[in-house]
Amino acid sequence: MSAEHASTDNTLNEIKQDVRAELEQNRKELKEIELMIEQSQVEVEKLVRRNGTASARLQQIQSQFDSVPRSDIRSIYDAALDAQQRLFVMRGQLEKLQSDRKHLERYRLLLEKLWGVLESIPVASVGGKPARSASATAEKLETMIQAQEAERQRLSQQMHDGPAQALSNFILQTEIAMRLFDMDQEKAREELANLKAAATNTFQQVRNFITELRPMMLDDLGLVPTLKRYVENFKEQVDMDVRLNVVGGEQRLSPYLEVMIFRAVQELLGNAANHSQASMVKIVLDISEQKIRVSVEDNGRGFDTASISEREGMGLKLIKDRVEMLGGQMDVDSVPGQGTRIAFDVPASWSNNL
Repeated sequence: MSAEHASTDNTLNEIKQDVRAELEQNRKELKEIELMIEQSQVEVEKLVRRNGTASARLQQIQSQFDSVPRSDIRSIYDAALDAQQRLFVMRGQLEKLQSDRKHLERYRLLLEKLWGVLESIPVASVGGKPARSASATAEKLETMIQAQEAERQRLSQQMHDGPAQALSNFILQTEIAMRLFDMDQEKAREELANLKAAATNTFQQVRNFITELRPMMLDDLGLVPTLKRYVENFKEQVDMDVRLNVVGGEQRLSPYLEVMIFRAVQELLGNAANHSQASMVKIVLDISEQKIRVSVEDNGRGFDTASISEREGMGLKLIKDRVEMLGGQMDVDSVPGQGTRIAFDVPASWSNNL
């Protein structure tokens, strides 16, 4: 065995150990998050009952407002506001935990598939073909991990700059409203109205983040309805004409295939909006019995496919690797100043849960 083959075998063994360790850690995190979800669900049920009681007391004093002492009104109001805030935060936490669980479950499935692929690779032999196969697998694994970490970092920063900052401001706004309640009720109402508007906006941001992580419609209704909804929401957020054309019906595909196609379209739409300066994007999803073909074409500035940097091309490389792992192929057609067209096809795999 040559030194090159021995080095490749060592690298492959290291990757196997890393994947196995990551899989064990993933399973541990899944167990922990399951426990947290159970505890959060119990807490939400308690807060729902508490919120119902507080709302009932508020309705009761409305008919007796003039006869109820001001201190009692404030106490009841504070209790109702506290119950609503706690319920809002707790529901958000529960949704976040459920989203994290789905993310971890998808990650576990991916790790298990990678583990199966790595286990099937033989040790290096004369001629070096298996060694090259191991090297290619290692490169794909590294690319996928880097892309996932980059996405996690982006979402973490967005959560910190958006909802996390807004939630800290809610506390301050609530304290201001409470102090104004006895001094100037009109200003207190105005402050509460501002608080409600901010909470509504923050709640929408959280829902958008959850959709980016894993749209629940994808599990419930499938790829086509989810893509249609995503495209409509996307058009509301960007100044761009996005058109989706579905050929072949809305039958359900295997879950892993629906996730892969959705993530690919999501990445390509993001590229068109953030980098290509396009004003129009056409998406074609062609579903046949043998294969699924996806095409995303924009009229943006295009790029030189030979000179795109590794960082800029990581998303495209990740899509290409996933397509090839599923037995498909991907084509990138782009010329500076003439737009971009990216298409890929993968063998069809139908869901058994129809």
